[in-house]
Amino acid sequence: MSRFKGLVPPVITPMHPDGSLDLEGIDRVVDHLIDGGMHGLFILGSSGQVAYLTDAERDAVVTRVVERVAGRVPVQVGAPDFTARRVAEVAWHAQDLGADAVVVSAPVYALNNAAETEQHLRMIAEAVDVPVFAYDVPVRVHSKLGLEMLIRLGQDGVLAGVKDSSGDDVAFRRLVAANAKAGHPLELLTGHEVMVDGMLLLGADGAVPGLANVDPAGYRRLWDAAQAGDWATARAEQDRLAQLFEIAFVPQGMSGDAGGIGAFKAAMASLGVMESGAMPAPLQPLSAADVARIDEILAEVGLLG
Repeated sequence: MSRFKGLVPPVITPMHPDGSLDLEGIDRVVDHLIDGGMHGLFILGSSGQVAYLTDAERDAVVTRVVERVAGRVPVQVGAPDFTARRVAEVAWHAQDLGADAVVVSAPVYALNNAAETEQHLRMIAEAVDVPVFAYDVPVRVHSKLGLEMLIRLGQDGVLAGVKDSSGDDVAFRRLVAANAKAGHPLELLTGHEVMVDGMLLLGADGAVPGLANVDPAGYRRLWDAAQAGDWATARAEQDRLAQLFEIAFVPQGMSGDAGGIGAFKAAMASLGVMESGAMPAPLQPLSAADVARIDEILAEVGLLG
């Protein structure tokens, strides 16, 4: 088994009400996820609100997580920036701080074509000594990574895998099939919280579900059932997790960065995983009514007494 296969949640970044990092909260979140059966951790992704952290705060998160994990599971670190040379510097720095792998997207802000995006990924891989995962997240970078390019980069040893947050299940199924035909050069991880059972059934190597921050044990039960071929149990657990995912739809009229992640944070605070559901400025906090409804959903799925 690849050490990057399985459940690798995108770790929430806890904060104090004043917006500063909650380092003790990071410790609790890490232990919560590992004790819940996660196979690895992905930090400084969208769920970690990486776009709102300063360079010093990003360094503090990586350092604290690596120290707390202490080798128990591999740590993947997001390395977002504008273009290849800048991403390569960020990725190298993450490696220096203890990252076991780095996760990189297509260029941000820069307007590159497919050939330039491929070269972008090759340049980053040449700059680091740890595995590189491609982060396919077109909602944030406004371009989707091509199937043929990903397979080619896997076969060439440039990429170790793909974290798919495209929301395009047809494209992901095609990628799984092409990857199998090519000899499985890539580890393919779905970021689709409510479709993990289906993605595992069709051949995904794992998942990166943000909702696992709230209920890692539930996702581990789903994973174990799927590995045993017990798809009825996997489906039942996924249905329960889909009910839990309704917390993401509770906040209305909020930004894309504030609503869903804010709901995860509020739920984790209610469960005692972290002290506060605080958000980084300028994101708006959830209302008391939203938190109350989230608590009702937590109770409905058996997480809150």
